[in-house]
Amino acid sequence: MEANGRFFHVIARIHTDFPTKFGIPRQSGLITDLKAEIVFEPEYRNADALRGIEEFSHIWLIWEFSEAVRESWSPTVRPPRLGGNKRMGVFATRSPFRPNAVGLSSVRLDSVELTTDRGPVLHVSGADLMDGTPIYDIKPYLAFADSHPEATGGFTDQTREYGLNVEIPEELELSVEPEKRDALRAVLAHDPRPSYQNDPDRIYGMEFAGYEVKFRVSDMVLTVTGIERLYL
Repeated sequence: MEANGRFFHVIARIHTDFPTKFGIPRQSGLITDLKAEIVFEPEYRNADALRGIEEFSHIWLIWEFSEAVRESWSPTVRPPRLGGNKRMGVFATRSPFRPNAVGLSSVRLDSVELTTDRGPVLHVSGADLMDGTPIYDIKPYLAFADSHPEATGGFTDQTREYGLNVEIPEELELSVEPEKRDALRAVLAHDPRPSYQNDPDRIYGMEFAGYEVKFRVSDMVLTVTGIERLYL
């Protein structure tokens, strides 16, 4: 990536359970059961660059909305939080459709693994990134400076956080690896659908952790209708 003649280098890529954008949590930290790993590019696989990072519980990821890079931009966007029906200024939102397609996420750092083939690998929880997303930088999260309990949330304070009741037939849930079941339920409970879609008869499909999950939503109840393994 180039900006004003200066290049931003991809230092790492994150590997998550989301091969596509559909279903990714709308913010980082919402679903702590989601696990991911950050693998550095070969030229940055230097353990010295991570010396001391294991002492921090959380880190910031600065990354690229790689699926939203475009030449043009709009000063206003339609936030999903408002149902996609109202326009807000792009800089008052976290929309991926920005002049510079840069994202910022805070994630929990679970562990640092030193491998022989991939170099140092960061294991994290709560990421809201698609599999393979390029990462430009990593910084420690500092609670004394980065946390502001008195902060207001603008238009997001006016919208209601809610969770869907998730119903998964036992035989379908048992087809999912045990370590992925809680994360899948949490993703579905956060309602992966676009905010402007509310058709109770529509069957939605979502790829997660190597499975295709099909579901429908009616009266705040999400019912899983099928789970199929996509690959072994």
